Amino acid sequence: MLAGILGLCGFVAYEAIAHAHRITINQELKSVAGTLHNSLEPVLKQPGILDPAATRLLPDLCLATAPCSQRDRPLYRIGVIERGMYSLQLFDLSGRLVAIAGTHVQELPSSLNSQQWQTLRGKNGIRYRQITLPLHDRDEQLWGTLQVGRSLEDFDRYVATIVWILLLGLPLALGLAIASGWWLAGKAMQPIYQSYGQMQQFTADAAHELRTPLAAVRATVESTLMLPKLEAGEARDTLRAIKRQNLRLSHLVADLLLLCRLDGQQSRTPEAQAEVLLEELASNVVEEFAALALAAEVALNVELLSPPPFEVMGSSEQLYRLVSNLVANAIQYTPSGGSVCLIFERSRSSEISLSVRDTGVGIPIADQSHIFDRFYRVDKARSRDRSGSGLGLAIASAIVQLHNGTLQLKSQVGQGSTFIVRLPLRS
Repeated sequence: MLAGILGLCGFVAYEAIAHAHRITINQELKSVAGTLHNSLEPVLKQPGILDPAATRLLPDLCLATAPCSQRDRPLYRIGVIERGMYSLQLFDLSGRLVAIAGTHVQELPSSLNSQQWQTLRGKNGIRYRQITLPLHDRDEQLWGTLQVGRSLEDFDRYVATIVWILLLGLPLALGLAIASGWWLAGKAMQPIYQSYGQMQQFTADAAHELRTPLAAVRATVESTLMLPKLEAGEARDTLRAIKRQNLRLSHLVADLLLLCRLDGQQSRTPEAQAEVLLEELASNVVEEFAALALAAEVALNVELLSPPPFEVMGSSEQLYRLVSNLVANAIQYTPSGGSVCLIFERSRSSEISLSVRDTGVGIPIADQSHIFDRFYRVDKARSRDRSGSGLGLAIASAIVQLHNGTLQLKSQVGQGSTFIVRLPLRS
């Protein structure tokens, strides 16, 4: 299909170029013939007889009945320009050749052709374009016929060059079009392949996360059913194990639903938008996680580098989830004796910066670019022991984007990590 389109375009281009040059040659030939015609008629006295004044007007004019040593000399366009590609023939009323002039005139037929426009092929194989005009004498009587011809050698050479350019250029253009189309198609499909791969990975990770608690529930139930006699204490232990796995499933499903809802809200304002004081919200988070931090022997505190209030517009529920996810993640990966600090600062660009800094294990550089991916864990074996779903930071990143903010990570292995949230200050 593409080859046919390019071939048609090449043919149209060839015809357009050739047609334009044919028109130019005809106009040029018509202009030269008209100049010669208008110059000869005033000096012609008798029909069929060439007056000496005509020979003076055209120095190269040779009578057909007399030898002419200057026959190969070029024809002069009257009074102005020397044109080596033109030829002239004069015929009387009976069609007999009277005189000739110009280059290559000996290659043209010496017989009269009454058609106004002709394309001839000379004895040397060169094509000629010729125009025929009637000649009158000064008394307005028909004197004979004037034929002016022009060599088409330069035109044929130019057209042959165009043909070769098209024959060589069209396959090259076709190859370039195919190669560029293949490359552009690959570039256009790359995001689709990437999204499809991410979707497959997300589905596989979600299925794996759901399968783990389900397998635990199933194993617990099967082991209980294998007992010959079920005591009340054993039944309670079984129900507690099922409850823990069910709670884990509920949290995972809730996180997945929250991510789906946040994805659906992208490029829109948060739901239930209101004025939110981040320092009060952070105090509530610290109060909620105080027991967890105490159990992990981790110091949890808040530091204000700028005077309050730190007020933003957004969803208090989603912002609470953002801060709690960052704090929970920091406590989870901070060893005993470490600290987690929430640092508030107002920047000059009308932004509020909330940093959650810990003295934990840190994150390797190779993992930092994937840390906000869904179900991604730096150390999967250790992370599963900590009962994390791998969605906390992905949810935090989605909430920050929804509030027109940014989430940045600075971390060094063995020295801890700092998650920096920047949100626009309420105007």
